Amino acid sequence: MEEMVKEEQCAVASIPEGHETKCWGCGLRLLLASYAPVFKCGWCGAITNRNPWKREKRCSYRWIRVRDRFFVTALLLFMLFVICGGVWAVYPVIFSASDFCGIFHCIITFTLSVFTISSFCLAAFMSPGAPTSMIWGSYPVVEKGSLENYTFCVYCAKPKSPRTHHCRSCGMCVLGMDHHCPFIGNCVGAANHRHFIAFLFSAVSSTMYVFMMTTYAGLNLWPPLTYGSLRPSIIFNRTAALIVLKEITHALLSSALFLSTRGLLLVYLSIASLSVHIGLSVLLWQQLRYIYEGKTYLDQLSSSDGGNEERGCQNLFRFFGCPYSATRFLLGSSGAAKIHWK
Repeated sequence: MEEMVKEEQCAVASIPEGHETKCWGCGLRLLLASYAPVFKCGWCGAITNRNPWKREKRCSYRWIRVRDRFFVTALLLFMLFVICGGVWAVYPVIFSASDFCGIFHCIITFTLSVFTISSFCLAAFMSPGAPTSMIWGSYPVVEKGSLENYTFCVYCAKPKSPRTHHCRSCGMCVLGMDHHCPFIGNCVGAANHRHFIAFLFSAVSSTMYVFMMTTYAGLNLWPPLTYGSLRPSIIFNRTAALIVLKEITHALLSSALFLSTRGLLLVYLSIASLSVHIGLSVLLWQQLRYIYEGKTYLDQLSSSDGGNEERGCQNLFRFFGCPYSATRFLLGSSGAAKIHWK
């Protein structure tokens, strides 16, 4: 025993500019050479980075948090502005048609507003999904293989489970991380991914509803158009099509000068809602496609070949937590059996 201790002391003395660290698998104190970027523990076989205490730069982390909070606040204010401005500008026109029509659209507006804001808050302020805490630091735990396929997170200084990624914006490891969204100021992970998809669904529906209602109200409030040299006899001529378009554009711009504050707000809400609707529709389609393929956005970036993943509607039903009876009815016995087997 004394000879082994002397040999270890000689080995320690022979390593120049060494530094002391701990193995994340067994907790042994090890002395590493300064040139060793990665080492493998000779006792438990765990592979560890030489700088497990590495942390993000605090100034960069604080700036990212300030940026995310600014985006979240701005988006909440924008949603409140669209709701309040739309009600103020649209509903006098709706109630002028009939009281039943006004009450009906009030219920739709309230439902979409509550669902959109609540799903946004859940996606923004809910934890994206921290990995499960595992008891580690002893040799038998590693020997039993309970940490199989685990890697070491150099920022959190602890084991990282499969399908877990470290988000440098949030400063934590996120289970099933899809991406970090600055507009919700949070990561999209296993715990809040459904709420994020629900927010996209409700936002896409709400923006389309706002576009239709503001367009309808704007057409009713728009001043009469005055045309110049437009004659019905020239509309059958190809060359005259440009003249017709020019006259219509000039008439719209001329009449827009006489719009009231309510009319200008309706024009802005119509254009803004359509633009946001297009962007969110593309994002929603992309998210649903990744779920259908059984992958996340980070998985798509890390591997170009997705042939190893199981594709199918069963991934969508599993993601939304659809019960087995419903999937059996919608997909048939073969598809449901596949879901049940997996």
